[in-house]
Amino acid sequence: MERKIVRIENKDSYGISWYEHAQPYLGSHLGMRFRIARNPMEDVALKPADQKGEAVFEIIIWPEPFCFEKTPEEQKTRAEFPFDEEGKTAMIEWLNEQYEQRFHEWEAVRAKH
Repeated sequence: MERKIVRIENKDSYGISWYEHAQPYLGSHLGMRFRIARNPMEDVALKPADQKGEAVFEIIIWPEPFCFEKTPEEQKTRAEFPFDEEGKTAMIEWLNEQYEQRFHEWEAVRAKH
């Protein structure tokens, strides 16, 4: 099987303000599904910056075909990053690293479905 890596770009996920509304971002990338959310997931969008509290980006990846809720926990991989632009950039880089390192796993689940 030819190994063709397609990278996820930072612009492919929503901006920080999306996550401040207590909304997760769910996506998929060639066999790999993912969920990005602010943790704690609470609506702080309209609060002054000094009242938003500490938070991190939480990202969870798992193999297709099932949705987040129907996928067993043991199939999920989690990571956290600072809740700022640098953290978001690092998170997207981690996502790409996971895709590349586990390429054959993602391709195998794609081939089944």
